[in-house]
Amino acid sequence: MRSMTGYGKGTAERDGRSIVVEIKTVNHKFFDWSMKMPKGFLFCEDDAKKAVGKEVSRGHIDVFVTYRQEEAKAAEYRTDIALASKYVAAVKELAEAVGAPFDIGAYALAKNPDILSLEVAEADDGELKELMLNALDGAIEGLVAMREREGAALKADITAKLDSMSASVEKIERIAPGVVEDYRRRLTTRIIEMLGSAVADMSRVATEVALFADKCAVDEEISRLKAHIAAMRGYLEQSEPVGRKLDFLVQEMNREANTIGSKANDLSVTETVLLLKNDIEKIREQAQNVE
Repeated sequence: MRSMTGYGKGTAERDGRSIVVEIKTVNHKFFDWSMKMPKGFLFCEDDAKKAVGKEVSRGHIDVFVTYRQEEAKAAEYRTDIALASKYVAAVKELAEAVGAPFDIGAYALAKNPDILSLEVAEADDGELKELMLNALDGAIEGLVAMREREGAALKADITAKLDSMSASVEKIERIAPGVVEDYRRRLTTRIIEMLGSAVADMSRVATEVALFADKCAVDEEISRLKAHIAAMRGYLEQSEPVGRKLDFLVQEMNREANTIGSKANDLSVTETVLLLKNDIEKIREQAQNVE
């Protein structure tokens, strides 16, 4: 199980070129993508998105690409020796033709932009893409490691809350049968007190108790809650993304807890339901962080 929160950084270098890729992810219901990079890398975005998508199923993803190139590699001077030779010959011929001194030097040749030029060394798209994807792989590796560590912490916390929920459900299951018996006893006592020595209509009492028992029965809700708790424990052991499944189970748990609370006619049951709902709410908060 992985968290949706994480960070990773990767670096790749070659021939004086350096690329740094950073990835940051936070909670989001879907796969929400954002990538900031130099203009010359726009063609790489689709490949980067696919690479990240193989490891991240949902969350808001921010990717930052930084590119640097050493000055010595960024530009080089190029000389055209053949053109320089022709240039020297032409100047010499001109000097001899007009009787002028022939004193051309290397500096004069260098001032000719056709003979000595500054060329910017540019990497082709394939080299840039390969370099960027290498850096991205390192960033993804760090991101996944952090998300898994966070996921382990979330799993431990949710498991503890499920243990607490199980204890609450078992307590309600023990208390529930006594609620009906307590109601029968209190109802019988009140009728006798009201009628004095008159004989109470016990068949009517039995009918009222049966109606009450049907109204406050929570056996089905308890069974479903136990099933939801067991299902969530199973999901916590899976390696695939389970965040949406946990979200759904939390809603179902909350529905069953609310139903038990509405049927409760006992203070102890009501108090236990409040504890149950508190654990469910904490699980809901944590489940929102799960991928």
